[in-house]
Amino acid sequence: MTDMSETLSLEWLGRVGLRPTRQRVSLAKLLVGDGQNRHVTAESLHFAAEDAGEAVSLATVYNTLKAFCDAGLLQEITVDGSKSYFDTRTDDHPHFYWEDDARLTDAPADELSIQRLPNAPDGTEIAKVDVVIRLRKT
Repeated sequence: MTDMSETLSLEWLGRVGLRPTRQRVSLAKLLVGDGQNRHVTAESLHFAAEDAGEAVSLATVYNTLKAFCDAGLLQEITVDGSKSYFDTRTDDHPHFYWEDDARLTDAPADELSIQRLPNAPDGTEIAKVDVVIRLRKT
């Protein structure tokens, strides 16, 4: 018998036809098993997996996160050109990046207004606009 977190995880993987390997299911349970959206780094997910008693290497976590992104299950948000966060909420929405504790959270999309974008260069189109609002304590 499977628990609710495993059921949610298997449904999540099944939506895009990803094979439910042991590692994918265990990481999916940590990402979406409670039905909540979250932002993780590969390192924080690896730590959570170890804490849950899952034997999974950091390389496997990176590879699995990439597979989840490629399948459209996660979106990757890069901060500072080097630190990547993975978001289980894949619709277009802005983020707050909390500089003091290196944390990423959703920002209220209904309070954001982008009045105008520059024209894309010839032969290209705008695929997506990422908005990351950096915060620090005063």
